[in-house]
Amino acid sequence: MELVLPVRRGHRQLGHRGDLGDHADETAARVVTALLEWRAWLERLAQRFAELAPPPDASPGDRSWHLERACVRLVTLALDSGAEGGWHGQAALVLRWFLTTTGMDQAEAGQAVEAAIGGRFESWVTPAHTLIESVGEDLAVGLTGRAPYRDHREWSAVEEFHDRH
Repeated sequence: MELVLPVRRGHRQLGHRGDLGDHADETAARVVTALLEWRAWLERLAQRFAELAPPPDASPGDRSWHLERACVRLVTLALDSGAEGGWHGQAALVLRWFLTTTGMDQAEAGQAVEAAIGGRFESWVTPAHTLIESVGEDLAVGLTGRAPYRDHREWSAVEEFHDRH
């Protein structure tokens, strides 16, 4: 039996190329386990997108604040995903996916993410929190034209909720 699986999730290789012989059941079990793990991660990601999305009736200032906070949290999620050296590519992908869930088309989302990140993230390098926040602010300003300032005391319950997740 010949099996070719070019699918990767983070650092985990889901299969290999070659004659599986007596290892077909073991390989199939590994593939199923990895795919179930990937599906669970995607479902959690979809839930985070829904939680972080700006309300449809948000003012430009409120929308900017929501986009900045979403970016910071989603980049941090990508850092913690197990993608290791590829975390920065996964972060960009997750941000593009998030923006498409808010109604942007894929090309526009890609341009917005590229403009915000601008090559500032590097493979195998964990960015400073201030850099992640700067990317979040640049994304928000680029999309709304407004700085994401908020009196954080007013939104402390929302901040605490998102910080826990």
